[in-house]
Amino acid sequence: MADHRTKRNVAENTYQTSLTYKEKFPVGKVKTIISEVLESRLANQTYQSDQSSSWTREISDEVKNRIKQLKLNRYKVVVQTLIGEKRGQGVRFGTRSFWDPNTDFAASETFSNENLFAVVVAYGVW
Repeated sequence: MADHRTKRNVAENTYQTSLTYKEKFPVGKVKTIISEVLESRLANQTYQSDQSSSWTREISDEVKNRIKQLKLNRYKVVVQTLIGEKRGQGVRFGTRSFWDPNTDFAASETFSNENLFAVVVAYGVW
């Protein structure tokens, strides 16, 4: 009697549960990107409350787009920007996250001139 069973191709799972060193979020490069964007956008600006909303959106978009050009595999990128007027006050800026410290990263930079200050935080969540 002949064996009529057919061979089945079995596919293995291809998901990754960890990163290699080369795949990790490049915090140093991202900090450089943030600094360059802040300097180019805000160096000669004075604080204008009616403009700060569009500035935050434009800065966040530019930082995010430049980070995407790094072609980071599987990372979701979130950018948060805060711009405020300097009036001799103190400011505290804090964030809290629930993530995996082995795969998720954040990079932040600050900028200030005589009239305004800015803080940008870029999160890379794998």
